[in-house]
Amino acid sequence: MSIFALARPEKRQKKIYDMKKTITLLIAVLCAVTLAAQDLYHITATDHTGKEVSLADYKGKVLLIVNTATRCGYTPQYKELETLYRKYHDRGLEILDFPCNQFGSQAPGTIGEIHRFCTLNYDIHFTQFDKIQVNGPEAHPLYVWLKNGKDIRWNFTKFLVSPDGKILHRYEPGDPVSDIDAAIQAQLR
Repeated sequence: MSIFALARPEKRQKKIYDMKKTITLLIAVLCAVTLAAQDLYHITATDHTGKEVSLADYKGKVLLIVNTATRCGYTPQYKELETLYRKYHDRGLEILDFPCNQFGSQAPGTIGEIHRFCTLNYDIHFTQFDKIQVNGPEAHPLYVWLKNGKDIRWNFTKFLVSPDGKILHRYEPGDPVSDIDAAIQAQLR
């Protein structure tokens, strides 16, 4: 006879509920661990033209990955990012721009409109991807991997990634670009 047969009906229901809850939690943890264990080069993303891009295409490059917005107080950082890109691209730097509308709806419009805005106002030449979510259940797998459990707090959070695909540093939106410049230089030597 099972332990559930001996228990009163309400206790049996509670135990079944607790077991279901525990199993659901274990499945969620397993999924999160599986995603986190995935390396950068197994992830794909859609660029601003709609083309699916494998991040394995960037193997051997220093990456600066940024979630951006076009109507944010930090939007002028596009100019600084483009300066970094022009300064170090020939030496192996790639900047990957992921517009995100999760913070104050500051990246409205289509990816086409966002791309036009950025090229007209900041003359960007680095790779811009389609709009994504960086937090929550709809977070893009890249950001699940990058965040390592710590949510993005605002637009223009940046991640510096080594040529072998390891996260070197997370920069918050207000961190000086000069700090990022020095770290990029160190990786390109």
